Amino acid sequence: MVRSMTGFGRSDVSDENYRVTCEIRAVNHRFFDLYLRVSRRYALLEEPIRERLTRDITRGRIEMSLNIERIGESERKLKIDKELAIAYHDSLIELAKNLGISPDFTVMDLVKLPEIFTLEDEEEDMEIVWDTVSAAVDQALDGLIKMREAEGQNLQEDILGRNNVISGLVTAMEERSEVLPREYAQKIRKRLQEIVPEVVMEETRIAQEIAVFADKASIAEEIVRLNSHTEQLADLLAVGGVIGRKGDFLVQEMFREINTIGSKANDVTISRLVVESKAELEKIREQLQNIE
Repeated sequence: MVRSMTGFGRSDVSDENYRVTCEIRAVNHRFFDLYLRVSRRYALLEEPIRERLTRDITRGRIEMSLNIERIGESERKLKIDKELAIAYHDSLIELAKNLGISPDFTVMDLVKLPEIFTLEDEEEDMEIVWDTVSAAVDQALDGLIKMREAEGQNLQEDILGRNNVISGLVTAMEERSEVLPREYAQKIRKRLQEIVPEVVMEETRIAQEIAVFADKASIAEEIVRLNSHTEQLADLLAVGGVIGRKGDFLVQEMFREINTIGSKANDVTISRLVVESKAELEKIREQLQNIE
């Protein structure tokens, strides 16, 4: 199935220990590019999250917001920096002596000084955290993928429709190219009769001129390659999967062939068909930029 590179997914998962809220937004990007917003406390989880995402996503700018809330009971330990408290005490005593004032302070005064007391949370088991986080990531990722697939289906139908239009235009170019030599022959005869009507025309010479013109204006090879490319693009879309770069390559090749036809075929009708084909190709290329 064809997937778009844009989408959104959200989840909210809870268990006896944690509540995890996960939001994933994806937009176009040439490569896989992850931007994760999560508390520094859980920074170690970034690598397993990246590995999980890359199983299902190959391209796109992925912005993930992860909020992890601990809801189970946890122990918080009070840590006293005795050495720092003693250093504060000794410094205050010395300062009071230098200033000639009474060192009148209590333990409660020391408590107010920075970093005497700190609260430390109980160390968490990241494997337990990951159980909840992975479930939340999976749910949000499922929502993201469903949205990408739905949009990808719309893109696939649009590109297939335009590809069919191009196929029809290529057929029209081929049919038009087949009558050009005959029209050119008629123009030569008419022009010669206008210039030198009393002179008998040499059919051999005219045939040579027509052959030279037909060879220069021949677009048979380009038509064959264009038909092949349109068929390949249709097959690529039918198979699905990660096709954005392959499709972009095919479109570049189609542009090359159409430009060649435009430069070789000295005909107003074919030139118009070339312009229409390039307009459809440009729209296909824009749509392919949205496909994974």
